[in-house]
Amino acid sequence: MSITQEVITDALKSVIDPNTGKDLVSARCIRNVVINGSDVGFEIELGYPARSQHDLIRDLACQALAAVPGVGALKVEVRSKVVAHAVQHGVKLLPGVKNIIAVASGKGGVGKSTTAVNLALALAAEGARVGMLDADIYGPSQPQMLGIGDRRPESLDGKTMEPLEAYGLQAMSIGFLVDIDTPMVWRGPMATQALTQMLKETHWKDLDYLVIDMPPGTGDIQLTLSQSVPVTGAVIVTTPQDIALLDARKGLKMFEKVGVPILGVVENMSIHICSKCGHEEHIFGQGGGETMCSDYSIPFLGALPLDLQIRQEADRGAPTVVSDPDGRIAQTYKSIARKVAVSIAEKSKDMTHKFPNIVIQNT
Repeated sequence: MSITQEVITDALKSVIDPNTGKDLVSARCIRNVVINGSDVGFEIELGYPARSQHDLIRDLACQALAAVPGVGALKVEVRSKVVAHAVQHGVKLLPGVKNIIAVASGKGGVGKSTTAVNLALALAAEGARVGMLDADIYGPSQPQMLGIGDRRPESLDGKTMEPLEAYGLQAMSIGFLVDIDTPMVWRGPMATQALTQMLKETHWKDLDYLVIDMPPGTGDIQLTLSQSVPVTGAVIVTTPQDIALLDARKGLKMFEKVGVPILGVVENMSIHICSKCGHEEHIFGQGGGETMCSDYSIPFLGALPLDLQIRQEADRGAPTVVSDPDGRIAQTYKSIARKVAVSIAEKSKDMTHKFPNIVIQNT
């Protein structure tokens, strides 16, 4: 049996990407097929960061081709390529930023900031270039969580600020610019202007994703961000109890009204496991996040426990994904991050940068 590109393609149609549920051929992941006698080489290009999945996907492809009669040596490379995707109509992309993910909640105290920083770190761990913008002007927490609260940003050109870096993330927060004990006694327009400046006057460097830790609620800052910032999609964080879900639904509806897609819901504090006896108890209720997702036909991204470890690691400036990267909780964050990235990868690509500029001249 002669080895042709059609034979290789047919074999790869049986290889299902475990993260997308689609085969590699229909998902257009196969690149640069080279056949040299019985030897075969090709590349698998994923549209989302998944460093931890590369070996698995390579093995699945090799197993499928090993079953084809006549196939000899295989050379299969797996890589990820993240591109910019469509945002709200009429809003331009930020320089140096391909995709923006807003992490939001309807109310405070549900673990939104902890989820945001671990989501950003999980995307970075999977191979993406990631930034973190702390949009909570009145209660910035990312400087503490990233362990860089004592540092200050610099300006190399006198026009833009250089983001600070921690654990591979580029970060910006009002907490880097004011003293830790200084309250931000600002009215809405002042806070909104400060946030807009941080977003647009930070020298973001070739980011695949910028994660924005949104302030709780649906006020001035949230509305300004969702209307004027090119948001690729939003992640809603809630806890299982009815009161939190009421506010989470309001946050979801706000994004829907301004045309920002909902990437999914994360349920925090889903279950408490007693550190003494191992007893499991749903102290904040059960299944609320999944019910909300069912009601609005949006993805349920995952559930996280009420765990002392998460709080302790965030407080000391080394969140769970970097403190215990192989632990169960970190794996949950990484699973959530892959689902978010896959959801973005399946959206329409942003093509505005490919449109030609039209110049009218008098001749």
